[in-house]
Amino acid sequence: QVQLVESGGGLVQAGGSLRLSCAASGRTFSTYGMGWFRQAPGKEREFVATITWNSGRTYYADSVKGRFTISRDHAKNAVYLQMNSLKPEDTAVYYCAEDASPFSSLPGRTSRDYGYWGQGTQVTVSS
Repeated sequence: QVQLVESGGGLVQAGGSLRLSCAASGRTFSTYGMGWFRQAPGKEREFVATITWNSGRTYYADSVKGRFTISRDHAKNAVYLQMNSLKPEDTAVYYCAEDASPFSSLPGRTSRDYGYWGQGTQVTVSS
């Protein structure tokens, strides 16, 4: 059973930064792509960023491109989301997720591409 635990959320002023972490356990983390999604109140869950199993490729939603950076550390079984220049519209619960298939060269950008999810961490950006 895969377990994903997010941390690092909180309250920050617009223009500030946060670094989210996701600790993974339960199977071979290094062979699966990882993604970050977010869900704001009253809105559907949306794709934020994804990284392939070998960190060879990263993809970002247009809304966060140039401000957010996804990375992973196989030694720590962790994936990170560095968020800079935060805006009030970034306020949401952020979830990390593990790709449903190993060794994927094209990590998915929809929820159905991912098999396991964390419980989420709240990010609130004040104006």
